[in-house]
Amino acid sequence: MKNAVILCAGEGTKLWPYAQIRCKAMMPVSNKPIVAYSVDALTSMGFDNIVIVGSRFIEEIYSYFRDSKNVMVISDDKPKGTAFSLLRASAFIDGDFLALYGDTIISESDIKALVEAFTESGENTALVGKIPDRSGDRIGCEIDDGYIGSVWGHSRGESTHFFGGFAFKKSFFDVLQFNSRRFAYVEVGMMPPVEGFLEISVGDEMKRGTKIRALESSQRIFDIDKPWHILEANAEINSLRCSALKKNELAEGASIDETAAVSGFVKLGKNSVIGKNVIITGNIIVGDNSEIQNGAIVSGNVVIGDDSKVRNACFIEERSTVGNECIISHAAELDGMILDRVYLYHYMEWNGIIGENTDLGAATVCGSLRFDDSITLQNVKGRREFHTGWGDAVFLGDYCRTGVNAILMPGVKVGPYSVVGAGVILNKDVPDNTLIYTEQTLVEKKWGSEKYGW
Repeated sequence: MKNAVILCAGEGTKLWPYAQIRCKAMMPVSNKPIVAYSVDALTSMGFDNIVIVGSRFIEEIYSYFRDSKNVMVISDDKPKGTAFSLLRASAFIDGDFLALYGDTIISESDIKALVEAFTESGENTALVGKIPDRSGDRIGCEIDDGYIGSVWGHSRGESTHFFGGFAFKKSFFDVLQFNSRRFAYVEVGMMPPVEGFLEISVGDEMKRGTKIRALESSQRIFDIDKPWHILEANAEINSLRCSALKKNELAEGASIDETAAVSGFVKLGKNSVIGKNVIITGNIIVGDNSEIQNGAIVSGNVVIGDDSKVRNACFIEERSTVGNECIISHAAELDGMILDRVYLYHYMEWNGIIGENTDLGAATVCGSLRFDDSITLQNVKGRREFHTGWGDAVFLGDYCRTGVNAILMPGVKVGPYSVVGAGVILNKDVPDNTLIYTEQTLVEKKWGSEKYGW
């Protein structure tokens, strides 16, 4: 098997505020787009025909993979669901194939296991992962003696696993033509949208008597659907990447100053520098032409991109990611991830995600602990959501700004092209393209030496 289709035509509305200016599958995790993890794994395995089906912001996918000879990008101009996006790729597939989701990160070992299971059995096979949270937020399934036992759409509790990808016979394309766009595999009272989900075709084919093998993943599958899923995946992938370092790896022109205290292993790209009095407390990975200088403190399992500057007593928390062309300076603190060209200056503190080309005003801070110790309520497309691990993080969109002394409370999200003004205490989400600022009442009184008894 050397054919694969990666489905990237979804709108990513639940990932707000990060799918407004990019294809959801191009959101970076540990400084690499989500879809690139699948492409890199497939390329390493020798796949010579990888078809990516995109829609919104497909130009970004074209640009990123323009030099990849084994990757073809095609457009689904009016997507009706993953089944129909997959069907569009049929003209470019000659033989059996893998079908993967563009918003999912799967280990190369699990993709290999999927191919091997399909090859050995000759049966359509689904790669599934255990559901780590509430099954009601996913299209899932049950497993019965090594096969998919049933398909459930956002079940209240029936599903035990979710779908990570499939290995299909070429003939499965014929099944997709009859996708009804009506998700019948739901519990009473459930309200699925009219959409051609691939899982509808899987369930229909099972109902017609075809058995679908189930292969449980050995590694975690990251299904990135909401903004906190980005942080969760980023932290774990950073840990995996950095823990693989067994010695210092310094590219041409890279150096570590003798005054730096490094307690782990570092991987430095070309011309990157760890300078005077820097403290590194674990393994880190740094790209090309970046510098860590002047007493900066960097915890372990941190990934820093190209052309970035980390300096002047700033602090980067464990498992965080710094994008390309960023500046973190003047005692700023970061816990989470920042995308490309983000500037953090002057005694500010951030816990969460910051989108591209964003500048934070001096002393901008965000809350990371609720006084009542309860779980932060998130709002996703009007639905209440709770996440115990990363729900208190703050999510700032692309092309945003904050003013001096802005305070963003736990869990708030700010849409792209927005401004949070100086002195604002923000405790609600801010829509795209919005300026929010505070107005104050000033009291003016006479004052002078007479107030001191003169």
